[in-house]
Amino acid sequence: MKFITIKTWVFGAAVLLTASGCTSELDRYNQEKLGGPENFYADFIAVVNPMKSMQRGLQSDYQLYPNLSADMFSGMFSTATQFNGGKNNMTYYMMDGWNNRIIARQQDIFNYSIIIDNAAKNNYPGIDFTATFAVKKILKVITAARVSDNHGPVVYSKYETPNANGVTDFDSQQDAYNYFINDLTSAISDLEKIKNTSSTQNVEDKSTLQKADLVYQGNIAQWEKLANSLKLRFAMRMSYADPAKSKQYAEEAFASPAGLITDNADNALISVGQSELSFIIYSWGDCLIGAPLMAYMNGYNDPRLPAYAIPATDGSVQGKYIGIRQGIDLLNGKTTYGGFSQPQAKSANGDYFSATDGKLKLFTAAEAWFLKAEASLRGYAGAGDAETNYVTGVQQSFGEWGKSANVATYLANTTATEAPYVDPKNAANNINTGDTQLSTVTIAWNNADSTERKLERIITQKWLALYPNGPEAWAEQRRTGYPILFKIRQNDSGGLISTDAMIRRIPFTTDTKNSLFNYSQALQYLGGADTGGTKLWWDKK
Repeated sequence: MKFITIKTWVFGAAVLLTASGCTSELDRYNQEKLGGPENFYADFIAVVNPMKSMQRGLQSDYQLYPNLSADMFSGMFSTATQFNGGKNNMTYYMMDGWNNRIIARQQDIFNYSIIIDNAAKNNYPGIDFTATFAVKKILKVITAARVSDNHGPVVYSKYETPNANGVTDFDSQQDAYNYFINDLTSAISDLEKIKNTSSTQNVEDKSTLQKADLVYQGNIAQWEKLANSLKLRFAMRMSYADPAKSKQYAEEAFASPAGLITDNADNALISVGQSELSFIIYSWGDCLIGAPLMAYMNGYNDPRLPAYAIPATDGSVQGKYIGIRQGIDLLNGKTTYGGFSQPQAKSANGDYFSATDGKLKLFTAAEAWFLKAEASLRGYAGAGDAETNYVTGVQQSFGEWGKSANVATYLANTTATEAPYVDPKNAANNINTGDTQLSTVTIAWNNADSTERKLERIITQKWLALYPNGPEAWAEQRRTGYPILFKIRQNDSGGLISTDAMIRRIPFTTDTKNSLFNYSQALQYLGGADTGGTKLWWDKK
């Protein structure tokens, strides 16, 4: 078993808020990263480098999170490795030492944000970093939302303001989501202000953002679109828990002059250099493709299949695209299942899993169109026509993966459904025709279908288009129940997680329980036991 550990610095927020704490951490960052004060403070590097670290931090410790949790639970990925003797997250035995990385990453990213604030104040007095700070705010929202979608309550609005006793309070997930949307709205306003300035105004801010930006290289209009698209994502996530606010926020996003990410040219992809999945998959062999993903794509004869996966090398299935069912007895592990299909992500914009030029997918045009399609079903003003949005979502996804020539035939298919799953190593894992774990939803839009059937079609295609964004795919599957996924066969939760209901969240870990975060308050906000079986606030369907 191998895990990657990226060197980071986790500081107490209260320490960082003091002047002495700021100087100490800035000096250390300076010496370790840049070599001397004259380099550290030149060209706004004291802001630029930690901004880059915030973005790269979203893939740090990728194997521990999200690969060995959300990625697997989404149905997109699986593993042949018998971690912890085959008793682990995939069998609903929650691995405390894996799952603690979710909040640890948030602490790292939020503490880089504090470093940036202090660097701007102490080293660049008088410089207006409005656009740079707006982007920083968006990155914090992305980070905290990821924590909340796993655990529920999250330390967000009060992260930098601990109580007098040093304990820092949580936000309920409901409050956090409203904070996320308000902060995104604020960021859009700030970005709009700087976007409309002349080329001779806010020069330092624009230059800093251009140097620090690993997504859009300083393009402010594209960051506006990302913030507004995220607002739409969060609005739709609230659709069952708070329909009124879901409608309000979504309609605000549709009406915003910021626009949405509706074309692949605006896709939000972090340039991370080496994708951590490059060694998790191809060097260590610890990540393979998920059985549900392959079952859908095989059944649909999906042209994106060779962009998503590599044909199996195992003699019993050689040349086929086949995934591993999650939560099974892996028998002899890699010896048995290691030759099944590996994941890949060969997009029209390059290899997302590249060892030298990898990309971390945050948001793409396809997702925006599928969000609009669902909003159309719900009658939200400004959402447009459901069928048009659905079709465009599929078209944009095919464009992302360089398969546009095949999209018309795919969209016209009225009969194809998810394929049965046959495990040549153990027939007990098979999912045969007629099993309720197989979806019968087809591809072509049908206006005569019920609203629920249309929703399943939208979300199933959205899930396929989200690949390889496992965390977002898992969140949407829990919210809507779609796509229909295979249930685990080996449940090691001790009755804490239902096999039929499937895992709903990741419990808080010992690190959080023993930290200066107000764990007792988090339990109160959670409204249930701190187990993987308790539903999140937005999980109300």
